[in-house]
Amino acid sequence: MALLQFPSQPACQPSVLAMLRFLVSLLIISACVSLQAETVTEAIDRHISARWAKQQITPTDTVDDASFARRIHLSLIGRPPFVSELDTFLADGRAGKREYLVQHLLSSDAYAVHMAQLFDSVLMGRRGAGEYKKRKDQGWLTYLQRQFKENVSWETTAQEILLARPTTASRKGSTWFLFERKDEHQVIAEAIAPAFFGIRIECAQCHDHPLVDEIKQAHYWGLTAFFNRGKNQNTKQGPQIQESAIGGFSDFSDLIGNTQPNELVFFKADKVDEARPKKDDKPEDKAELYRDSEIEGLPRVPLFSRRAAFVDQVLTGHPLLATAMVNKLWAIMLGRGLGDPVDEIDSLHPPSHPQLLEYLSQQFRDSNYDVKALIKAIALSTPYQLSSNQPAEIYDPATFAWFQPQSLTAEVMVQSLNSVVRHIPNNELGVLNQFRRHFPEVLQSKTNTGLDDAMFLSNNAEFNQFLTESNAPEHLVPSMLKLDSNEKRISLLFRSAFSRLPDADELTEINSYLNQRQDDLTAALHQVVWAVVTSAEFRFNH
Repeated sequence: MALLQFPSQPACQPSVLAMLRFLVSLLIISACVSLQAETVTEAIDRHISARWAKQQITPTDTVDDASFARRIHLSLIGRPPFVSELDTFLADGRAGKREYLVQHLLSSDAYAVHMAQLFDSVLMGRRGAGEYKKRKDQGWLTYLQRQFKENVSWETTAQEILLARPTTASRKGSTWFLFERKDEHQVIAEAIAPAFFGIRIECAQCHDHPLVDEIKQAHYWGLTAFFNRGKNQNTKQGPQIQESAIGGFSDFSDLIGNTQPNELVFFKADKVDEARPKKDDKPEDKAELYRDSEIEGLPRVPLFSRRAAFVDQVLTGHPLLATAMVNKLWAIMLGRGLGDPVDEIDSLHPPSHPQLLEYLSQQFRDSNYDVKALIKAIALSTPYQLSSNQPAEIYDPATFAWFQPQSLTAEVMVQSLNSVVRHIPNNELGVLNQFRRHFPEVLQSKTNTGLDDAMFLSNNAEFNQFLTESNAPEHLVPSMLKLDSNEKRISLLFRSAFSRLPDADELTEINSYLNQRQDDLTAALHQVVWAVVTSAEFRFNH
């Protein structure tokens, strides 16, 4: 019996050859649709696994649900899960529960706060307590939180920060990136290059970069020139960056005395044309060279703004804007960038997976620089979900064959302490600024824990006072005291701090210690909590 019935008219009956061609075309279309349907996560896995296959690497195992829950909470909201959150996740019977958890955390206010803290350090660096207070008071942290909460395009965020002319009150904190650097235009240039383009240009101040041929001295002075007409100005609308319409022309010399004019040019971008005055000309700063600001009380704006030209003609669409952010987010999630060091994406430091970095960069551009979508894709990928147990005889972390343990930043350590010890997810612990001096910067590919760090955790009076004064009913030690056995108390401690149960040896040792201190069980529990939260297991995301 025929499988397909066609009309009986001869003109309508297809030939066997025609049917075969039709079926082949369907297969081709189906294959193309399948190829197009590859998700970003699947592409990550394909690129990473291709290198494993080429190098005959067997990656470590995937982590269990409890370990994943702790890891993703620390990565996305800067603290471990509460026991109740952990139990809810473990009881979730849905096949895609890890994806649901990632999406839930990305939608939370805590995500925006955490990302603002991370990128405060990435963009501004570590400073003293006074500078942190100014960043908060002047709306910089609020601005960053809003950008990440609303998932504003990273390109738009970069444009707002470097143009520094906010037109709404909600964006006024965007001026602080430039303002904090106090009209030091070379410092500004040296900050912009790694923060937004993933390259370092300071070695090109006096000559072309000695090790990276593509970075020229003209790029250093050109980037400086884009911003050297700016000047800090305090207004009723808050800190602003006034810009002159004239000046900022000079020459620069290399080490052997060759000179050339500093023109408006930057790495991998076309030169911005600007009329250069003749040697003896003295341009006047006339009102006709400006337009009024869109908001009353703000500085007037030059008709030709170097800063605006940089944002419009260099920053927008620049190939490294996406690549630098992709590399930073990969490093934040996985402990190491595809390019390492993370702020030196150049010919001297080729990426470990160049095709993957280029693919992710293009996807990031195509998504309109969607930060949450990229983080989600990385979080659901195989390399992110691997165990932190290093496979035998695999030593290169750039293979991503195991998850790189990451030392908690100061902010994450303090938030984790608050959430575990006091069940309060905030970072207002008074010792935070001291932690910033002892805990690492964001995006360090190597972590060194020295004697100073150990002594700080052992002897810092404020830190120890925080632990011993955590005696409210909802705090950890009082909650442990309510339980009717040491085994239950120890289990609560380990599930709160590590998202796991104690093993037999841990249970035996701690139980023995508590049994010897039954005369002052509260003090003994505080001491055990101190031992747990100062341990390497607590201080690392792994």
